Order: sequence, then structure tokens, then C-alpha cells
Amino acid sequence: MRPLTTEDAEDIGGHRLLARLGTGGMGVVYLARTAGGTLVALKTIRAEHAADPAFRTRFRREVTAVRALTGRWIVPVLAADTEAREPWLATEFVPGPSLVEAVDGFGALPVAAVRTLGSRLADALTAVHAAGLVHRDVKPGNVLLALDGPRLIDFGIAYTSGATALTAPDAVVGTPGFLAPEQAQARAGEVGPASDVFSLGCVLAHAASGRRPFGAGNAAGVLFRTVHEEPDLAEVPRELRPLITSCLAKEPAGRPTAGEVAAALRDPRASPARQQSAEDDWLPPALLRVVAERSSRALDVPTPRRAPRDPVADAPTSVAPADVRPPTRRRFLLMGGAAASVVAVGGGVTAYLAAGQDEPGGADGELPVHTLGFQADLSGADKADGVAQERGARLAVEQHNARSGVTFRLALETVDDRGAADRAEQAARRLIKAGAGAVLGFGTSAAALAAAPLYYDARTAMVLISADGAAFGGENLNTSTVCVTRGPEASLSLPLTSYLSSVRPVDRQAVIDDLAAGDTGSQLTNALAQNQEVTTSVHPVAADSDDFVPAVRAALAADAQAVVLSGTSPERAARCARALAAEGFTGPRLGTWHIMRPAFLERAGTAAEDWVFATPFTDPGSVSAAFRTAYRDKYGAAPGRWSPEAYDAVGLVARTLERLGGGAGIEPGAVSQRLFDITYQGLAKSLAFEGDGTGSLTPGAASYFLFRAKGKTFRFLGRADEVG
Repeated sequence: MRPLTTEDAEDIGGHRLLARLGTGGMGVVYLARTAGGTLVALKTIRAEHAADPAFRTRFRREVTAVRALTGRWIVPVLAADTEAREPWLATEFVPGPSLVEAVDGFGALPVAAVRTLGSRLADALTAVHAAGLVHRDVKPGNVLLALDGPRLIDFGIAYTSGATALTAPDAVVGTPGFLAPEQAQARAGEVGPASDVFSLGCVLAHAASGRRPFGAGNAAGVLFRTVHEEPDLAEVPRELRPLITSCLAKEPAGRPTAGEVAAALRDPRASPARQQSAEDDWLPPALLRVVAERSSRALDVPTPRRAPRDPVADAPTSVAPADVRPPTRRRFLLMGGAAASVVAVGGGVTAYLAAGQDEPGGADGELPVHTLGFQADLSGADKADGVAQERGARLAVEQHNARSGVTFRLALETVDDRGAADRAEQAARRLIKAGAGAVLGFGTSAAALAAAPLYYDARTAMVLISADGAAFGGENLNTSTVCVTRGPEASLSLPLTSYLSSVRPVDRQAVIDDLAAGDTGSQLTNALAQNQEVTTSVHPVAADSDDFVPAVRAALAADAQAVVLSGTSPERAARCARALAAEGFTGPRLGTWHIMRPAFLERAGTAAEDWVFATPFTDPGSVSAAFRTAYRDKYGAAPGRWSPEAYDAVGLVARTLERLGGGAGIEPGAVSQRLFDITYQGLAKSLAFEGDGTGSLTPGAASYFLFRAKGKTFRFLGRADEVG
């Protein structure tokens, strides 16, 4: 569960919202309580989706379909409003994990558990089919595990047999790997109850073996194997194999009914009493503990994050009139909510809000103040990113200090290192002298490398926001105090591969390898070439050549269905885009954040349309309405790139200080030692780190984001692992 935010209502349809259970492109799912005290899962649909008449019709159908169902193993709809601006429905709250979580986390289920799982899911499908419905998306993610048995959920694409489809005639509806052949081939007229039985067979094979019967990876490959190849049931226990094999018959007529599956899975040798006893204790002990823990956690609702619209407005802003002494540095921080000092390194204006030393002791009720440092390029070539990061960090500091109940306050010392190595060293010495327990920023690898030895000697945590930690790999440096909060450059292939497997599935891809991109480009090319799920051809363009036409023609001659550019220059990328457009290629065209600049749109013109870009940063305008409002109110502009990530970096350090007690006696080095043990859910993404001493984020597509070129802008698609 996650706390409610300022964006969330307090009540929807008479249901008091308690916490967020999940969020995605379609809407938000809340934990809520009815007037009678019953806990429910309340699913809302974003207004932009509800404005689509076809979507609203489908939502009405989901509600109507599930309300018509009765059955112990189906999650019932308790209330709904399909006509609201943001439609919603409330269902029974099931605190257990999904089947996919259980198998991924604990491995295959015991045979007895699979029998109970299968018989009860088959009972649920029997009820669905008896009502004249077909679920169409039976998969492990739509099965929740409760103490008394499984629950089948999510009837969002269910339809009444014989009803007119709301999707295109050739649309594949459902989840690859758990689709029947008739669904995989979009033979809508043949989709019926037997299709759900095929999906149930896939679910049972997965639960019994821990493996998908038609494999994983590229969606097109999975669909092909579903239609043309036999399932891999080698790891399925022998006693379950015949029934699952019959469920996975290619022709619908060759499959048993859901009722026949339920009967076959019940142990014929056991008496009814013994059968019931076995089913009551159906989950293995480890999973029972998980279900019990989640049930108890449902009673521990997190405190809502109800931050004020202007985060500084409610902070203490004045001293008693009788106190006419000039404020000391410590007292000034407490008055203003945050310190703000800016130092231009290498000769410039130095402006401190207060220059005196802290008074010994201090007034009663004063909280300890922990100083954070920030250094980045605030006046050079990367000024825009540096300023956006500094503003995001300062906003986070001010919002922390404005909250009630905090046990310490934060101060932010800012230094402009202009991204240069010599100035970075000067900045580090200044911030160490200021007593910074952690320093954020570092817009360039050169600055980070120059400052790292000094911060290591001082045991000061370095929190990199936009710089890639890979630069430390070739240096003889101790990086135990370096924390990298962005996804590594070397893994930018992950979001691109995710897009080409889940959103625009292809079997053949071509990489236009722009050799002018150096190591950055070659890393991406090599990673893409190692993808065994697709056939990859690589077509280099010399660093001293501006002609992309030969490489583009060679890629298309290789019958590429998608083209990825490894380059980092927007101007060169525009040449590649124009060459592809001239050859008439309209398939997926992808690149990385380095070329996602206005210069690409200007020089490529209409050839830039629909290019997709992988980035290590999110869209600052999409993370939170409260963040956007607070940022604009304070700075008079929309939040800039990397500002949410900087905001999150402050939150990560603040969480670390909380875990250390937050007091004034925190030893030097304590933050850098504890930082990597923290998991922090930020505005942009979750921050969790590898336990290998590298200070790197846990790898995966969840650390990256996707944008698409549309007109004269780059439109945010979402987090890479959620786009689809």
C-alpha cells in the first residue's frame, strides 16, 4: 500500500479512501472502507479514457457482467458508478498475492495446491460460462490467493457470447502466453468458453512447474508457438499432465469443459470430509504467511501525504517581535524552512543567507538540522538540467521542513561547479567544510570523478542524479560512498527491447550503429545484438560520414521490421530519420534520450513523427499534480527535466536520516553506509539498490521511460515496463 496524495479525493461514492493499492495508465486502485466498515478495492478510470465512448461502453459491460455472476471464487462487485466523470467500481478486497507473485517468489506449487487452485478456478469459470460470459484473460496476474482459496478477478475484457466486439476484427485480446490459439489468431467468432479452459490449462502448467507452457520473451514468438507448437510440460508433475494436455488442445472442440476440469482435479480417492480438509489448508506454509501478513497489513493504513499546495506557506516564517538579535545560521534555517546559499566557484558572487556559527545549545524546541550539498553545472553548457535539479532538490527540502511532525530539518548548500573537474574539486572541499552529510547532483561524469576521492575521504555520500555511474568502472576509485539513482546507460537496451516485445512485437530488428557516438553507441548496439528473441542486423555509419542512406538501405534489405539508432547527436539522428522516411519505412523507429532534443524535431521535420525514445528520466509534468503546482508556484515555470529525480534524491536521503534516528549525533559516514539498504518510492520511480557494492539501482525496465515524437513535442508514454 502507498499513502494517499494531494491528488486523491477523501471519499468516492460514499467510500472513504484509505490508501493506494496500485496505479497505471488506466487509473488508480484504492483501498477504501464502506460506511458499514467493509474494506473494498475501489478501481477508478481516468477521465481521458472514460471520454472514449467505446471504452465507457466496455466499462459498463464489465460492471454488468460481474454483477450478474455468483460464485464463491469470483470477486463480487459491491458498488459502482459507470456514469461518473471518472467511473469507478468497488469490489471485495482480497489482501493476498497474485498467483504470478507467488510462483515468481516461491516457485511451483505442490500438486495438492494445484489441484485445489484448478478445481476452484474451474468452478469460477463454470459460473462465468453459465451466465453466458467468456472471461478472455485468465492468467496468473488475474488470480489472487486468499486463505480459503483463489479468486478470479478483472473482467475488463469479458464479453457476452455472441455480442458485438468493441475491438478491431483483427485485434488480439488477452495476454500472450495464456491465450488460446483462436485468440492468438484473432478468430473472434471462435472465441468461447473453451478459450478460457485453454487459458486455465496454461495457468495450471505455470503453477505446477514455474514455467510457461509456450515460453516467454518476444510476444510474436509466444503467439506463434501457441498456434503451431506443442506445449512444454516436461516439468509438470506426471499426475497432472494428462488433464493439462487436454486443456491445451489446439482445437476448441478437443478441450474439456470447465466443469469437467473441476471434477477431474478433485481427488476421487478422498472422502468429502477429507477432501474439504485438504482444500482448507491448500497453500504451502510460506505462502500462508504471506497471505496472513498482507491481511494484517491491511489494518496498518499509511498516513496520507496531504502536502499543502504551496509547501512553504505553512512553514514557520517569523520570529517573536521581542527577539531583535540578528538570526544565527541555525535559527535562520528554522525560520525559513530551508537554507539557500549559492556559491559560484572560481571567482564570482558569494551570497550566504547567514554566515555566523551556530549558537551553542539553542532555544527549546529547536530541531537538529542536517545539511545536504548540491553541486552541478548551473551556468555552463548543461545549465538547464542543473538548474532543474537544484530546484527540484530545494523544493523537496522546503516541503520536508514544512511538514508537521518531522524530527529534523534539512538545509541545502548549493555550489555551481559548471561541470568541470577543477571546479568540482573546489565544490567538494567547500561542501565538506559546510558539513554536508550527503551531496546530490553531479551533472557530468568528469565532475563526479574529480569529486569522488574527496567525498570518499570525508565519508560523504555522493548521490548521482543524472550522471551515469559507469564512469567509475574504469577508474581505480573506491565507490562505496557513491549512490547512482538513475538507470545505467549500458542498460538502455532494456526499455527498447521491452517496447519491441510488448507494444510493437517484431521478429527482426536493425541497428543503425552511429560510430560517432563512441562507447555509448557501441554499448547499446552490443546489448541489442545479444537479444536472442529477435534476429538483429547491425549497419555501421562512419563517424566522419554524414550519409546514412547506405546503412538504412542495408537495414531494409535485411527485411528489418524495426530500426534502432545508437547515435547521440540530434543532428545526425535527423539525417537518419530523413533517410528512413525517404525509403518509405514506417515501422518502429527508436533511439535514446541523447537525441531527444528540439534540434531533432526541427531538422527531421515530418520524418521525426512517431520516433520512440528510451530515457532514464520521467516526464516532470506527469508525476504529480501537487509537484507541478508547487514547482510552478515557486519558480514561475513548468518543472524541468530531472527535477522529479532530484526531488526523490532528497527524499531518499531524508528517509535514510529517519532510519538513523534523525538526531544531531549522526556520525560522518553513517548516511553513505545506510543509504543502500533503503527502498524508497519516489515521484519518478522506486529506488532500490544492488547489494554488490556498486551503488547501482536494481536493474530492470522499471528504471526507464518511453517518449514518442508527436508534432513539435515529445509525448510521454509511461514507465517502460508499464507501456503496453
